[in-house]
Amino acid sequence: MTPDPQESEADEPDLRTTVLVVEDEESFAEALSIGLQREGFRVELAGDGVAALERFSETAPDIVLLDIMLPKLSGLDVCREIRTTSDVPIIMVSAKGEELDAVVGLEMGADDYVVKPYRLRELVARMRSVLRRFQAKAGASDGADGDPGDAAIVVGDVTVDPDSHELRVRGEKLSIPLREFELLHLLAENAGRVLTREVLINRVWGLDYVGDTKTLDVHIKRIRAKIEDDPSKPEKIVTIRGLGYKYEKA
Repeated sequence: MTPDPQESEADEPDLRTTVLVVEDEESFAEALSIGLQREGFRVELAGDGVAALERFSETAPDIVLLDIMLPKLSGLDVCREIRTTSDVPIIMVSAKGEELDAVVGLEMGADDYVVKPYRLRELVARMRSVLRRFQAKAGASDGADGDPGDAAIVVGDVTVDPDSHELRVRGEKLSIPLREFELLHLLAENAGRVLTREVLINRVWGLDYVGDTKTLDVHIKRIRAKIEDDPSKPEKIVTIRGLGYKYEKA
């Protein structure tokens, strides 16, 4: 990615979406910062894992763009630490050889990942897609009017309540990241029906999703770990080979 250098507007208001870019390659970080500012973002920079956590606390960003290989503290550790206190959207950034680590990042609660080298246009599309989903969910929670469509869904011993963003399994309340919750809610409200990978990705990530289906598979794996008696032999969310997934009726 090689965004064209261009000075940003000095008087740009701070009401813009703030992205925390965590990247240790200074020249790459500067080019990315310029590109993102041109796209309307307010950019905060951190060059190592420790600085990333400090800047996160100081700036309260709307989204985090997090490189995996960082000095002092790895991106995976930064992601894990952020997830103990916040569900802010996180996109992991990896080199080709680190793609497996990016998938591990998804398992720790990241929302998406991109592989270097990437186009600025692709990155921004992913960022905006993640932000739209996050903000729409937050808005629905703030302005919930008790519409019938927001009623809790109960399938066997699993309860998914979109009004309160709560997941209960066998009566126990479990913490679940936003994207996993949306995916589980979609599957549960369509219990007994096969949902293709394309439908799941379009409904949860948006029509402008860019990438393969690994992100979906990782999220399914994380959901199974929460709701299945034996995640290695799933009986609630089953794979329909060549099509997608189905939440079995109780």
